[in-house]
Amino acid sequence: MDGSRQRRRGDTRQRIQDVAIELFAEQGYEKTSLREIAERLDVTKAALYYHFKTKEDILISLFQDLTRPMDDMIEWAKGQPRTLRTKQELLSRYSEALADATPLFRFMQENQATVRELSVGETFKDRMLAMMNLIREPDAPLTDQVRCVSALFTMHAGLFALKDIEGDPEDKRKAVLEVAIDLVTQAHGGAVES
Repeated sequence: MDGSRQRRRGDTRQRIQDVAIELFAEQGYEKTSLREIAERLDVTKAALYYHFKTKEDILISLFQDLTRPMDDMIEWAKGQPRTLRTKQELLSRYSEALADATPLFRFMQENQATVRELSVGETFKDRMLAMMNLIREPDAPLTDQVRCVSALFTMHAGLFALKDIEGDPEDKRKAVLEVAIDLVTQAHGGAVES
């Protein structure tokens, strides 16, 4: 297959994902049909089926695209020393991944029951547990463990809490990251590593 044909197929897949996540967020996963996705794209259902057989296939592909960078971050962090600097870098990388996946996280917030019922919910939960285990120390005082876990939740909450506040999205992302890094730094006794 030539490169331009492969690229067009990839573009169509991406367009389907973009429209689907938009509709899932607008009206809910359960209330969105493949027919509506096809109509919004101005393609036939057969054309849609070429790429995805079900709504769940579309959702799984979205989660796979999201979790691939998470898997890479987790593997990277596992190979690093468990230092404050490593944890700060993990949060920085996660912040960038979240910025790229904002529509999916909004979908997850609006469709929590659906996400819990589908296999993607359990997969994402496993990734989050792995991230938590990488930034907290199991033998640290409980308040410091809470700070580390809260750093991750701060990043998630920032996606929703700041969406209606005026300002540049990148400035908001950096502000949320700063708070998350502060929490992890406090958990390490406020020490700043250079």
